[in-house]
This record gives sequence, C-alpha cells and structure tokens, in this order.
Amino acid sequence: MDIRSGTEEIRIIIADDHEVVRAGLRRLMSLNKSLVVIDEAQNGAEAVELVRIHKPDIAVLDILMPKMDGIEATSMIKNMCPEVYVVILTAFEDSVHIESALSAGADGYLTKDISARDLDSSLRNVVLGERVFSKNILNLLNKKFVPYHESDSSPVLISKREQEILNFVASGYTSPEIADKLFISVRTVQSHRANLMEKLGVKNTAELVRYVYSRNDFGKN
Repeated sequence: MDIRSGTEEIRIIIADDHEVVRAGLRRLMSLNKSLVVIDEAQNGAEAVELVRIHKPDIAVLDILMPKMDGIEATSMIKNMCPEVYVVILTAFEDSVHIESALSAGADGYLTKDISARDLDSSLRNVVLGERVFSKNILNLLNKKFVPYHESDSSPVLISKREQEILNFVASGYTSPEIADKLFISVRTVQSHRANLMEKLGVKNTAELVRYVYSRNDFGKN
C-alpha cells in the first residue's frame, strides 16, 4: 500500500452509538477521496465483527458504547487482526481512559472536537506507523508523566540503543519489528525494553509512550 502517494484508498470502519456522529464522520472523511468508510457499527461488538469480516486498514472507535465499549473492542481487534490500526475517537480527555486505550493496543487517541484537516492527517499518518494523538491529549500526557520518583533527583541514563528502541516503541512498533529494523534479536529488544521500564519506573508500554511524548526532543537525532 503506497499511502505516501495519497492515491491509495484507506479502508475504514467507524463505530459510534450515535447515528449523527457516524454521519458527521462520514462527511468529514468524504472530503478526502482516499478515505473510504466501508461499514459502520453501533457498538463495540459489531465493530469487532465488522473488522473480522472486512479486514479494514483502520477501525475508528468511540469508547462509551453499548454491549461492548471501545477499549474492550480495541483489545479484541488487535488480538484478532493485529495488522488493523485502531484509533479511538472520543469525548473523554482523562488519563484513565487514555492509559486503558493504549494498554489495549490503540494506535491513536483523538478527541471529537478534531478538525477535518487534523482527522485526515491523523488517519493517513497512523497507517504509516505513527501513533496519533490530539494536541490536548499530548499536553495531558506531558503533564501526567514523571520518569522517576519525585523525591529522587538522580538523572535517568539511557543508552543510544535504548533511546532508539524507546522511540520505536512510542511509534507503535512491536518487538519483532524493532528487531528487524535494528538487526538484533527479539530477545535483545525485550531485554532493552525491560531495562528501560526498570530505569524509568514504569510498568507497561503505555507508560513508555507517555515518557517519550513528555520529552521535547522526541523524534530528533
């Protein structure tokens, strides 16, 4: 899929229990001919089933839905079809929901006040392997995360290799994918990830992502 050219279709499933929201999303996405809504769901259970049937490029999910919420649906979709990107689109702007979404495997977290332009760029960027967040969500992540205990003024020392792996983790790459890119074994990647979590005092991938996005130098060489 040559998404960079802007000509390849990006097949999308949307899930929201409000019909007016789904209609609005279809309208916004129709402004870019490369974004194609192939089906829509009213709840998380329907979303999981539609992903199983259609194998879309992206599933855009609300969080608060009947029968199954977007967080549980995200986890099921990523376990069933890990190649499908899942983007949360919600009104919730709190750390609990953000952490739950990231832990479930979400590739992005956007708020419903997003502009058509930002929605378009976010959906295009997520299929390029980037994690996408609304600006207000990034601001919340930046304020939320402290990389070491507040009473400890000791610096956190991260090697060049650990920094490379940290950046790949924040961009949504799995351990096997990181191993391929860095020409090292999966076991070595997992060892570095474990060392990073110990150094930074974090417990999971979601907290590693928050650490990277809390730094002003993310993405710089």
